[in-house]
Amino acid sequence: MPEVTPGTMRITAQIPPPVRPIRKDEIELDERGLYIESWLPERRSRRKPLLFVHGELAGSWLWERFLAYFAGRGWEGHALNLRNHYWSQTADPTTLSFESYTDDVAAAIDRLGEGVVVIGHAMGGLLGLKAAGDRPIGGMVLLSPELPDELRLPALPHELREIPEVYGKELLGWATLPEKLQRDRPDLTLADVLRIQHLLGQKPHESGLARRQVLQGVSVDRGRFADLPVLVIGGGLDREVPEPGSERLADWLGAQYEPFGAHSHYGLVLGEHSHAQVADAIRIFLEANKL
Repeated sequence: MPEVTPGTMRITAQIPPPVRPIRKDEIELDERGLYIESWLPERRSRRKPLLFVHGELAGSWLWERFLAYFAGRGWEGHALNLRNHYWSQTADPTTLSFESYTDDVAAAIDRLGEGVVVIGHAMGGLLGLKAAGDRPIGGMVLLSPELPDELRLPALPHELREIPEVYGKELLGWATLPEKLQRDRPDLTLADVLRIQHLLGQKPHESGLARRQVLQGVSVDRGRFADLPVLVIGGGLDREVPEPGSERLADWLGAQYEPFGAHSHYGLVLGEHSHAQVADAIRIFLEANKL
């Protein structure tokens, strides 16, 4: 039986070793210019496929450790690259918006079929909530998700004015010294920090309009998720999406909540050591709900 640590509300368990070899594949949605990176168990199982959705400035690279973890345990994992991100088709970021990204996620859900489990990080969590509105998904996992309009304080005018039409990692605070970033995020190794800095990009390429729309508020119909297995995860060291907001979202959705007090925003997903604890909690959730 999993052990529940008193006072933390966190499920801990021994992480089982990978049980199947892994093979890699890809899905291209040419009509939208999207590239989906897929990691698959060597033999197909009855487990539900997992669709991983990244947030701003990221890509399928964000999920590589999760893809390896779950494929090794029998789940097929598919990491979407939104338009103009990583391996997907280049596009003018000034033409992109939260709606266009939502359409990208919806197209990936449709491609993977009924019962897919959507796993979203940061803006990717909010995109998943919006895209899954009328689609027959099997469940959802939200890691430090951006909050919907119903839980978000109104954005101040100057906050919106300060967002350029196209922005890069400077706006996220990731253009400073790696050693400082690592001190503030002790769950990441210096190698983790350098990799994130590199893959967030050397040039601004993210849609300022999409970020402004998130700050202004994106409405979500929580009734859609009333009977759906949903897990929300928050990081106690998260400077980008503070952990109390994740707990509020879980309460609002009536979802299961798992806090990780010693985890940062990116440490939840790709920290060399920290990611495994989060992946194990997600595995327990998936198994408990037969996903």
